[in-house]
Amino acid sequence: MTWLHNAAHTRWLEAETDRIFEFGRRSRVHTGFGWLDNNGNVVAEKPTQLWITARMTHVFALAGLMGRPGANTLVDHGINALRTAFHDDDHGGWFASVNDEGPVETAKSGYAHSFVLLAAASAVAAGRPGATELLEDALAIADGKFWDHDANMCFDSWDREFTQTEAYRGGNASMHSVEAYLIVTDVTGETRWLERALHIAEVLIHRFARNNSYRVFEHFDPDWNPLPEYNTDHRADRFRAYGSTPGHWTEWARLLLHVKAGLEARGMDAPSWLLDDARGLFDAACRDAWQPDGHPGFVYSVDWQGQPVVTSRIRWVPVEAIGGAAALYKATGDPAYAAWYERIWDHVREHFIDYENGSWWQELDENGSVSSSVWDGKADIYHLMHCLLVPRLPLTPGLAPALAANLLDADLRTAPAPVPAPALS
Repeated sequence: MTWLHNAAHTRWLEAETDRIFEFGRRSRVHTGFGWLDNNGNVVAEKPTQLWITARMTHVFALAGLMGRPGANTLVDHGINALRTAFHDDDHGGWFASVNDEGPVETAKSGYAHSFVLLAAASAVAAGRPGATELLEDALAIADGKFWDHDANMCFDSWDREFTQTEAYRGGNASMHSVEAYLIVTDVTGETRWLERALHIAEVLIHRFARNNSYRVFEHFDPDWNPLPEYNTDHRADRFRAYGSTPGHWTEWARLLLHVKAGLEARGMDAPSWLLDDARGLFDAACRDAWQPDGHPGFVYSVDWQGQPVVTSRIRWVPVEAIGGAAALYKATGDPAYAAWYERIWDHVREHFIDYENGSWWQELDENGSVSSSVWDGKADIYHLMHCLLVPRLPLTPGLAPALAANLLDADLRTAPAPVPAPALS
């Protein structure tokens, strides 16, 4: 029996989920949710980030749907912060960061706005007051400002007034827009968001990554031509790293399967390449990034020949690989993905989980020592929910809608009973 059909493993995931939620609740600050250090204390000198506040609002919506006392209070706090401290009442949208005095960074980030959309949709699924109004606002901005109706793709960023957009298009912001669009489709029933998610995936994965040995391009010009040498002088950038980041390959693999399942659930055409490319992406990540330097775990980034660039081990990379392996096993039943699921969890337990200080280490060097060349502290708990909940939920609907529909561990409830071992003579 694989761990993915093992009730004892599910209980372990449940316990780890509670431990992570308790760590995350320490992040509450007046203006939203702050950046946590390695001990779970808010880093006071950092302004409150929009992407963290939105992601934590989403995470606490999941916790509320799982019946965790106190979680709904935190969701409501996040909704209030997004509707007040972060909201630009003059020009619309949300500031990138704020402090108690007001906005610090006034630019409008597509990456962060995708998480506002995700937070609002998850809060609607959780039935929280003010969530519907927040979602309506976020949808208007997503459609009117961040969706390029000519290119049928996403803008990456704007100035405060939404008058100037950067001469850059990003795969990361587009990928997280796909994630948000899936949940929006579930809570609104509007399939145009699912169709947009499919189109983004077709361009970035089926057109470009598939023809590049599944090494995903991260950076593009305004006409969506890849920029393979982008940020060659800043190779360890947190959000725009040089080369390709294999953690996104496994994250994309999972998202393709969510898109496929969402289309099929609605009787819409689901192209066969969605599964083929999901396999290709996950297998390529294991090919290029799993201990290529002889040390355990996935490297952070690789070049266009698949050679390591930044060898730090960043926690969201194995997290997304766990989610990708679980999703591929659900979609295919291939035991190879169940084996990867277990192998990566063993690695995470040995190297990343921090039982002394809480949560997981955000970054390790290639020797397994805690480092901070890319990330400092344990900023939030958003990615961790993927490896803790994705294995326990169906491929569609998405996380919050599935929890609202009481689909947690539905596979275990319907799985056949294990064959009993023969009696000892």
